[in-house]
Amino acid sequence: MTWTTTDNQKSLMLFSGRAHPELAEAVAQELDIKVTPQTARDFANGEIFVRFEESVRGSDAFVLQSCPFPLNKHLMEQLIMIDALKRGSAKRITAILPFYPYARQDKKHRGREPISARLVADLLKTAGADRIITVDLHTDQIQGFFDGPVDHMHAQGQLSEYVKDKYGTDNITVVSPDSGRVRVAEKWADSLNGAPLAFIHKTRDPLVPNQVKSNRVVGDVSGRTCVLIDDMIDTGGTIAGAVRILKDAGAGDVVIATTHGVFSDPAAERLANCGAREVIATDTLPIGPEKRFDNLTVLSIAPLLGRTIREVFENGSVTSLFNGSA
Repeated sequence: MTWTTTDNQKSLMLFSGRAHPELAEAVAQELDIKVTPQTARDFANGEIFVRFEESVRGSDAFVLQSCPFPLNKHLMEQLIMIDALKRGSAKRITAILPFYPYARQDKKHRGREPISARLVADLLKTAGADRIITVDLHTDQIQGFFDGPVDHMHAQGQLSEYVKDKYGTDNITVVSPDSGRVRVAEKWADSLNGAPLAFIHKTRDPLVPNQVKSNRVVGDVSGRTCVLIDDMIDTGGTIAGAVRILKDAGAGDVVIATTHGVFSDPAAERLANCGAREVIATDTLPIGPEKRFDNLTVLSIAPLLGRTIREVFENGSVTSLFNGSA
């Protein structure tokens, strides 16, 4: 009997939705590959059509899609891309969601409410995703919503290194905008040579979204450079209010650091005029000219995503990217 030798080597292929092509190109450069060409268009009634221009059979496919406004359209496009890859016989499909949609709806606050973050995980699984890569989930428990591996990456290392290089650590206080993010603030404090902590005590009306009443600072911030951290900034009301509270408490410079710059109106105006010395964000979401302002600094998340994809593709250790502290 004669056996025919075949090449069973898997190939890494990167696919990009239309939401944030600049990020996909930057990730492709990190990996020294090209984004797989595709045709994508909308029908008159809003339906989305996607077709890949190359064979995907047997590939290790990575589908990158950010979800800025209109979020639902971009999420649907990613689901359709995943379905196309599944039907095209991709060997493994990894959904990359730098910003996980509906992450704020991770539990029921009152009766008759959805847990939409779980629904998104179910949709990704049903579409055909085998694995998820995401950055700074709103809460860690969302990892458990997906029935498969979830690589939960953190931008804190990149953000804190930037802060350390620019502002030093001698007079830094890490400030959480609420009591719920104190654990994250503790990790920040460790990375800034054991900087002291403070947090804003606040109340929120559960009936009114995007509206928070900030109360007072718990911790010593007088005369200190305060690094105010959060996973995302949407309309900017919470963070702008926190800056005012810190200033009223005698804080020196206030530096805002966030992973996801959603920046829905009127966030740019609020952040530009809130009194913060600098607002640092990553480009997990596209931040167009209309959302930019003078004291905004945007760091690229592409190196972190590129290293993560490489480790996943080569069956390496993603945890090693955090020096074993993930």
